[in-house]
Amino acid sequence: QVQLVESGGGLVQSGGSLKLSCAASGINLDYYAIGWFRQAPGKEREGVACISTMNGKIEYADSVKGRFTISGDNAKNTVFLQMNSLKPDDTAVYYCATETVHALCRILFLQGGSGVDHWGKGTLVTVSS
Repeated sequence: QVQLVESGGGLVQSGGSLKLSCAASGINLDYYAIGWFRQAPGKEREGVACISTMNGKIEYADSVKGRFTISGDNAKNTVFLQMNSLKPDDTAVYYCATETVHALCRILFLQGGSGVDHWGKGTLVTVSS
């Protein structure tokens, strides 16, 4: 059974940084895509960053390019999201997610997260102005 547990959320001032972690367990596959979504109040869920172990490809939403970095520690089965230059618009619940059928970020990022097969429970990030 796949479990994704996020941590690292919190309150930060505009311009600050946070690093989110996602501890993954139960993924007994060589190839999968894993990434981050976020959902702000009243807004649709948005794919933020993804990494594929199939092709090594990393993808980011345009809104976070140059500010957020996704990385992984294979030994610890953990994925990180380093968020710099945070803005109030980044305020949202951030979810870790996997796509294990195709192991591709473009599938993970299908609209609304329809390509996702496992979700974490989320961690709240609040950026104050």
